[in-house]
Amino acid sequence: MLVVHGVTKSYAGPRPRTVFADVHLELCAGDYVAVMGESGIGKSTLLNLIAGLDSVDEGSIQLDGLELTALDDDALTALRRKRMGFVFQAFHVLPYLTVAQNVALPLSLLGVGGAEADARVASMLAGVGLGERGASMPRELSGGELQRVAIARALVHGPQLVLVDEPTGNLDPETASQVLRLLREQIKANSTAGILVTHSRVAAQTCDRVLQLTPAGLRELAPN
Repeated sequence: MLVVHGVTKSYAGPRPRTVFADVHLELCAGDYVAVMGESGIGKSTLLNLIAGLDSVDEGSIQLDGLELTALDDDALTALRRKRMGFVFQAFHVLPYLTVAQNVALPLSLLGVGGAEADARVASMLAGVGLGERGASMPRELSGGELQRVAIARALVHGPQLVLVDEPTGNLDPETASQVLRLLREQIKANSTAGILVTHSRVAAQTCDRVLQLTPAGLRELAPN
């Protein structure tokens, strides 16, 4: 599903530096991996490269056989809309839309509407435990519920890959545990490949594998 091969990223300027080099990663449908590392090591940068939001200096990134580094901005935008989902620490839920309308946004961008969109939104909201909250406004929801909305929105269009960046940083430990469990369940249920970037070993342990990002690439960490 996803193949990252020999990826290197550097930043130019008065003090040029290599963020990381020779990153390799392969994911199949349903795989869920955590990427850990020291602050500033480039975990979010790696997600941005995989999403096509930033460009690699060397290496290859393929999603289902499609070489992302060869695509122009318009093609990358279309690919993100159709094949990727995103979950962030800041929920990015639009305050002027209902819960159901927020979840429906990826479908709307793909031209899916009407009964099909309604059914897919209802199914996803039920899957994240918010089946009765579709008509609610975001201000009426707790932080944990807002992150559930974000998870539903990330998966409603059936993406091949979901990228998750510190999803529980704004949540208390009990709510964070619930959200992490739900996130894993939904990634597995939808056969989506997932990458979780986190500084939390507890969060990382909800994934199938835990990888550490270093300046020299990724290395697998042994389970506790």
